[in-house]
Amino acid sequence: MNKFDLKNKTAIITGGAQGFGLDIAKKFLDYGASIRLWDIDESELKKAKNEINNPDLEYDVVDVADNKFVSSTVDKISKNSKIDILINNAGITGSTAELWNYNIDEWKKIVDINLHGTFYCCKAVVPIMIKNNYGRIVNIASVSGKDGNANASAYSSAKAGVIGLTKSLGKELAQYNIAVNAVTPAGAKTRILNQMSKEHVQRMLSKVPRGRFLEVEELSSLVSWLSSEENSFSTAAVFDISGGRSTY
Repeated sequence: MNKFDLKNKTAIITGGAQGFGLDIAKKFLDYGASIRLWDIDESELKKAKNEINNPDLEYDVVDVADNKFVSSTVDKISKNSKIDILINNAGITGSTAELWNYNIDEWKKIVDINLHGTFYCCKAVVPIMIKNNYGRIVNIASVSGKDGNANASAYSSAKAGVIGLTKSLGKELAQYNIAVNAVTPAGAKTRILNQMSKEHVQRMLSKVPRGRFLEVEELSSLVSWLSSEENSFSTAAVFDISGGRSTY
């Protein structure tokens, strides 16, 4: 397995208390980074902190759907530290239903966390990266944002928005030593699957030519490269990790 040099780098990882976010944090710590884990679930953050037991890991209880909360937390961190890496991983799938039967409040919540949360975090962190002329931003989108999943229109729409945001922001920052990319994973065995019906999960799996779920370590390895100085050219791009499901 490749190792990437993240020494003297500080990373914010949203949705970091479990799943993709927690595994990314573990890899980054192995590569020498300092980590700020963000999550709305304080009990899970404490559990993650105790599990990892590394002085280079700190956490903040943050609701990424609250712009003022995000902005004030970034201001607090930036007073004592630079921010080199931002991993926008926080997200929810919500329930499964046909679009015409979808609960409007739930639709708004899914878009608020998945899309608006990514926007708020980027908006707060990017000026710091511009000032330092360095940054790596990786947005965790989804294959659903490319292909669309039936009965998951809110999640698919939000993740498609994340892809569009990534391409726009990457172009806006291309004159700096800042890379903005997205990854589009297929389903993985994380807690997010618990939000879906068994039928929906099986339907997702049936679309993957590899015939299995993504391993979290596979995603965190890709994110590690995108977050390192070795990724010196790719930006405004979408990196597929769907086991052959996506056709573009």
